[in-house]
Amino acid sequence: MSRPALFLDGDGVINVDHAYVYQKENFEFIDGIFELCQKAEQAGYLIIVITNQAGIGRGYYSEKDFQVLTEWMTSEFEKNNVTINAVYHCPYHPEKGIDDYKKDAPCRKPNPGMILKAKTQFDIDLESSLLVGDKNSDIQAGLNAGIGKNILFTPKKGKQYVVDIAATATVKTHSESEAFL
Repeated sequence: MSRPALFLDGDGVINVDHAYVYQKENFEFIDGIFELCQKAEQAGYLIIVITNQAGIGRGYYSEKDFQVLTEWMTSEFEKNNVTINAVYHCPYHPEKGIDDYKKDAPCRKPNPGMILKAKTQFDIDLESSLLVGDKNSDIQAGLNAGIGKNILFTPKKGKQYVVDIAATATVKTHSESEAFL
C-alpha cells in the first residue's frame, strides 16, 4: 500500500547553508527540523532527503566525505526520535563538474530523478506527499515528479531566492510547514 513521504532538501532546509557543508563541525541544524519530521512520522509519512551535492562534482569533497556526514546526520535524527528512510544525492553539475561529474543528470534537481527513484523503492504516493525546499529547483523537481504539496522554505533575512514557480506555499519556519502534513 502506497504511503506519502516528506521530501526534504539538505542544505538550507535541514541545515544552515554555509556553502558546501561536508564536515559535521560546520553542520548546523535548522530550528524545528526534528519536530517537523516527528510530526510527519506520526502522520504516517516516510522521511526522504533529496540533495544536489555539486561540491562532490566540483572536487570540493569526496563521495566518502558525504557518506560520513550523512551517517552522522541520520544518527542525530535517530537521537531525536526520527528515522530518515533514505538519503538520495546527485553529485553532478552540468557546467562546473569535473570529468565524469560534468553533466546534467536525471537526478539533478530540478529534474525529478531522486524523487522518482524513492517512489519506486518505497511505493510512495506522490500526490499525497510533501516537499520542503529552499530553491526554485527544489520546488520544480517536486512539480516535475507530481508531488501534491511543494513548500518553499525561506527562513533567511536578506538573501532570498526569487520565486517564479507555483509553490503550494512559502514558509519561514518549519512549524509553518507542519500545517501541510
